[in-house]
Amino acid sequence: MLDDEAQDLPRERWSTPPFDPRFPNQNQTRNCYQNFLDYHRCRKRASRRGKSMQPCEYYFRVYRSLCPASGVRRWNEQIREGTFAGKI
Repeated sequence: MLDDEAQDLPRERWSTPPFDPRFPNQNQTRNCYQNFLDYHRCRKRASRRGKSMQPCEYYFRVYRSLCPASGVRRWNEQIREGTFAGKI
């Protein structure tokens, strides 16, 4: 479930995520974290229902462009260990 690097994404250019009015400030830390949570919630919901993971791609692309790789690695390790603080 956490194999983000293995996910196939379209080859189109998408350098920055679109503006999100929930996070109007320059500091995008909350935006990063919220999209990380939304991505994992979307994947969990889609896998439970047996549906495509395609709608989750948006959240994946946003959090991958906003979040530092070290933070994402740490969060994924915490999810695997069962110590992640967020509600997925």
